[in-house]
Amino acid sequence: MRYEIKTADELVDAALEARWAERRASRHGDVLQQILRLFLERGGPIGLDALPEPARGAVEALDADDLLLLRDGRIELAYPLATGPNAFAVVFPDGRERYACCAIDALGIAPMVGQAVTVRSRCHHCGEALAFGVGPPGPGPEAAGVMVWVGRRTTTDGKVCTSL
Repeated sequence: MRYEIKTADELVDAALEARWAERRASRHGDVLQQILRLFLERGGPIGLDALPEPARGAVEALDADDLLLLRDGRIELAYPLATGPNAFAVVFPDGRERYACCAIDALGIAPMVGQAVTVRSRCHHCGEALAFGVGPPGPGPEAAGVMVWVGRRTTTDGKVCTSL
């Protein structure tokens, strides 16, 4: 079997990136930050009752903008964090285990929080267990030879989280 290796720049979907940049800059950034902090502190899902009253109104807009997934009054996912367990575990130095939406998101947790983490997953091809450190600058030396599998979405019209 032959695998095509591409750089991150070759894989970027410019239209999707532009759409997400606009959404991230939305007026609800503070509320999204509150939600991400709750995911990091408690794990998910996050009930709307965990948010202060003024913040609750922004949750539906964040869901519509595809920055989180709201189901049955609970936030199931807030990029890059997901309710777990799933295939992309992120372990903090204090032992807390949280879950990322995908491999790329798992790699981005350490720079997001400014501390080293351990990413645990399995090889997409053979199923072998993977565990390696990731610091704010990037993956540690034990990740040498590990590749991230990325697939192209066929459309950018729908919510990204429904394709996970």
